Amino acid sequence: MKTYQTDQVKTISLIGNSNSGKTTLAEAMLFIGGITDRRGTVEAKNTVSDYRPAEHESGNSIFSSVLYTEFQNKKINILDTPGLDDFCGGVISSLFASDCAVMLINVQNGVEVGTEIHFRHAEKLNKPIIMAVNGLDHEKANFEKSIEMMKERLSSDVVVIQYPVNEGTGFNAVIDILKMKMLKYGKDGGKAEVVDIPDDQKDRAAELRAQLVEKAAEADESLMELFFSSETLSEADVRKGIAKSLIARSLFPVFCISAKNNIGVDDLMDFIVTEAPSVTDMPGPLNSKGQEIKPNPAGPASAYVFKSAIEEHIGEINYFRVYSGKITENLDVVNTSNGTKERLSQLYVCAGKNRTKVSELNTGDIGAVVKLKNTRMNHTLNAPGNDWTYKGI
Repeated sequence: MKTYQTDQVKTISLIGNSNSGKTTLAEAMLFIGGITDRRGTVEAKNTVSDYRPAEHESGNSIFSSVLYTEFQNKKINILDTPGLDDFCGGVISSLFASDCAVMLINVQNGVEVGTEIHFRHAEKLNKPIIMAVNGLDHEKANFEKSIEMMKERLSSDVVVIQYPVNEGTGFNAVIDILKMKMLKYGKDGGKAEVVDIPDDQKDRAAELRAQLVEKAAEADESLMELFFSSETLSEADVRKGIAKSLIARSLFPVFCISAKNNIGVDDLMDFIVTEAPSVTDMPGPLNSKGQEIKPNPAGPASAYVFKSAIEEHIGEINYFRVYSGKITENLDVVNTSNGTKERLSQLYVCAGKNRTKVSELNTGDIGAVVKLKNTRMNHTLNAPGNDWTYKGI
């Protein structure tokens, strides 16, 4: 597998109420990226994310899952989280290890109790959120009601980037306010056909575009000056404003998808790789000395273990995120949480229970390691010389 550099890696958590479609969205993302050659379903019990017997029995995610996909020469690390609040530990640990969250909204129900709980978890950890309204192919889809609930119960800074043209059982097209185009999908979803906005949608699109431009301009003084002088902004300037506002949590962009039918997923992934923050855009984690560890690809190797699990046939596996330097195969590190030495003899990237061996992982990336004797979740692995630990979860 290709070694990705820091600026080529995005790491997101999928959050939202139970049955909002997180695992189904992950399936579509892995399929689009060529990681899988078919899309599994929760009903068929063959998804990459929900592979454990307890999850097959319950029909819900119980544990967080570490996944990845590749898109436009970039890697997206995906942490699929449980929707049920009984298992919120998987949500919190995943958000900690992410730079951005994608929150799914079930368009039939709008904002649910679990939606609000997950939103608060992300707020406490100061994580940007991209909103994805899912299930627009359902006969009871109500996009406008969902947007109204999101603005009332989550944030008034929810801003529509896309809206559906024909929500309901015939759903196959969205108006993209950022691109000012209509995205039309075939019966199997996948890649959109980009066409001009129909005449009957132009007034609504123009109104929403004006709201988006004004909101994007608020992110930066130079953009505001440009907006006042010309009364509009180019797409490139709007994207710049969205990216800044996303990090500041002063804007929550809304996208339209049907994860089940693979509609809108390609455009959501495009936004993630182009506008979502990477590890170098976000504040670094704090260490035990109260210092911010700024992500530094050229710095000494340092990683944080955000998840530990027992897997069939291999035993304990530890999932980590690299926050400084480079983690390489056979690297000797110190577990500064307990003072023991460890050798990272086998490194993997994971898509559920499927593991791909790699030789190195750069700052911002996520990997897994097996056969460590004294390392567990919430432990810090440092190159010799750094005696601090991450403040952690």
